[in-house]
Amino acid sequence: MSQSAPTPNDREVENVLYQKRQKVYPREVHGLFARLRVAGVLVLLGLYYFVPWLTYDGHQAVLFDLPARKFHIFGLVFWPQDFFYLAMLLVIAALSLFFFTALAGRLWCGYACPQTVWTEVFLWMERKIEGDRPRQMKLDKSPLNFRKFRIKATKHAAWIAFAAWTGFTFVGFFTPIRELGASLMNFSLGPWETFWILFYSFATYGNAGWLREQVCIYMCPYARFQSAMFDKDTLIISYDESRGEPRGSRKRSEDRAGKGLGDCIDCTMCVQVCPTGIDIRNGLQYQCIGCAACIDACNDVMDKMDYPRGLIRYTTENRLEGRPTHVLRPRTLVYGFILLALLAGLIYAIANRVPVDLNIIRDRNALYRETPMGLVENIYTLKLINMDEHAHSYQLTIEGLEQAELVYREDALKVPAGAVAELLVQVRIDPVHLDRPSNEIFFVLESLENPDIRIRQSGRFLGP
Repeated sequence: MSQSAPTPNDREVENVLYQKRQKVYPREVHGLFARLRVAGVLVLLGLYYFVPWLTYDGHQAVLFDLPARKFHIFGLVFWPQDFFYLAMLLVIAALSLFFFTALAGRLWCGYACPQTVWTEVFLWMERKIEGDRPRQMKLDKSPLNFRKFRIKATKHAAWIAFAAWTGFTFVGFFTPIRELGASLMNFSLGPWETFWILFYSFATYGNAGWLREQVCIYMCPYARFQSAMFDKDTLIISYDESRGEPRGSRKRSEDRAGKGLGDCIDCTMCVQVCPTGIDIRNGLQYQCIGCAACIDACNDVMDKMDYPRGLIRYTTENRLEGRPTHVLRPRTLVYGFILLALLAGLIYAIANRVPVDLNIIRDRNALYRETPMGLVENIYTLKLINMDEHAHSYQLTIEGLEQAELVYREDALKVPAGAVAELLVQVRIDPVHLDRPSNEIFFVLESLENPDIRIRQSGRFLGP
């Protein structure tokens, strides 16, 4: 079957898909949302680089010790048995993303996404070394000479140093950062530590320094499905076409109404400050990360032209069409209710978490055995995990069989902090006290130092 010749429109689409990347030179912008974004960068990066150096109770406050399978978070120690809390935390994070997206669009992308945060720092370093947007464009177009090489080399050296610090800090969350620093100074890093420092450094340098908007446009999956969480009441960054069109340049003293023009003077400042290089005047696009840089730039232009602010602003589709906006609607109410319930559940679970775990393994070689005294005996192997930061001595009792005798070595119930103890236990009873062949019993483990640390686990006792 013959194929039809490609149309001019097909060729245009193909050219767009395969055209060479045009570097984006975001212009520096000042304003309310720029200050909020800078504040977010300072807070988030401050936490990232500062928290690993904090100490709590004599050791690193936040440490994800994978070899020991223990996560230390400000005095709380989580074990693999606590995976439930991590699952709840991930669900809460996902619901928070859905909730805030339904309310105000891509707040995460614009203010808190690691790609946005680190890109802001790399852009700041680039402006300090190469200059503002016009100077950067002029420098890139100039032929290679010693001056250009020196400036570019200085910029990349700063980028690489900052990326290396980022990679070092990342590994410092998994290996005690002071020990990691000493190993680095002594050139005695382990192979995995070396790999992850280099890998994370390279990822930071590549993503924030070279790829930038390419990560948001082509690699991030969130940009593809965010529209599913939008509705006509979602707060998004929009251009007021009814007020701005028809656009056109003019002097401040000229009467725009007399020339038949709207408020947009077609200065393209909203395009020049956009980190992804889009024109917000063409409508909402998936490339928009919601950073609000175009709002600050447009408001600044409106102030200079003595026009009202808000030509580009946070608004809703309903508001632009003259209809009322509803903040409380089924989508946000459901997201908010589930989010609050899960958050309250997680806080309650952690607050009432018992830092001890007891695993019961019944001897499967025999259903039961009879002792020389005519008693029925079951044998169990108990694994005691002291998940606290302090050593504990425990008391072990059983419930469910009133006449049963519990035999074990009491010295085995002294468990150091963060240790696992294995205990062989015999449960004996006169068969006359057994009503049925299978009985449920409960092993109760209680700390002698702190009665609040108590756990009760069930098991089965089998008899004739």
